Amino acid sequence: MKTRNILLACGMAIILIGATAAITFSLAQSNDEQLEAYEGTDREYLFFDQIDHITHDIELPESMTFCGEEVPLDLFYVRERLEREILVNSYRHSATILLLKRTTRWFPVMEPLMEKYGLPNDFKYLAMIESELTNAVSPSKAVGFWQFLESTGKEYGLEINKEVDMRYNVEKETVAACKYLKDSYRKFGSWTSAAAAFNGGNGRITRTMDEQRVSSYYDMMLPEETQRYVFRILALKLITENPEKYGFQISDNGWYRPYETKTVTVSESIPNLVDFAYEQGTNLKMLKYFNPWLRSNSLTISAGNSYKIQIPTGKYAKTHKPMKAAKVG
Repeated sequence: MKTRNILLACGMAIILIGATAAITFSLAQSNDEQLEAYEGTDREYLFFDQIDHITHDIELPESMTFCGEEVPLDLFYVRERLEREILVNSYRHSATILLLKRTTRWFPVMEPLMEKYGLPNDFKYLAMIESELTNAVSPSKAVGFWQFLESTGKEYGLEINKEVDMRYNVEKETVAACKYLKDSYRKFGSWTSAAAAFNGGNGRITRTMDEQRVSSYYDMMLPEETQRYVFRILALKLITENPEKYGFQISDNGWYRPYETKTVTVSESIPNLVDFAYEQGTNLKMLKYFNPWLRSNSLTISAGNSYKIQIPTGKYAKTHKPMKAAKVG
């Protein structure tokens, strides 16, 4: 019996050694061989040197700016905080890829408005960290690409009621964000501090400056979320401007394209948006997909007012025929 047990143990050991050798051989394949296996596929993206990418450090720039203001990378804690956020976003693979793909759809919408209202172009990266370029709703009920609370949205001219919520309108909320951030800049004289105040509030940043007797965001002791906030913006700026450097490659046809729509101006109330949608050759789901600011199934328009509604065209358009109404009784 003892001899049999020894033989069984030896057999199991041989099997384990063989399995370990097979795994070791697989992992030892060169990155070139791994990459070659993907060639010829129609994947929208892939990660180069996957194993090395996981273990290698990232390279920080020698210098960089935010809205024309120098980032003091000579300070060790600034470099380390920036490095942390680059690493975090570089290894959020699926989320960061989706975020990068959205930039080609939404930056062309936001950038002309930011230029028109005098907001530096770098603030588009702030919208990336606020909402990941989606109409997100936070636990505190902040809404939209720029995450406005209802009270702040109304203060900056956004219409918000049971039927309409313009925080879901990217163009109108971008204009409100431009006004808010420019007000903060006038208060602090720094775009970096204005960015921090978008998260922490103008009051908190003002009190911090007064209590700590500092004027630069990089010198302030702040709550962790606000302490990380600007560095998250900076990290996404670096990754978005040079995605391949940080391990991301998206094919030309992998980027999301801007929507193709036509604008229909309505100046009379619409009692039933389902009927309106079918009259426009679409349905309610598509109507609200392209106009998420429509929050009800009707739209009341007061005398002298009007709304611009986007109707999908081109490859986004689809002719929809309504089902016959079900008979009752």
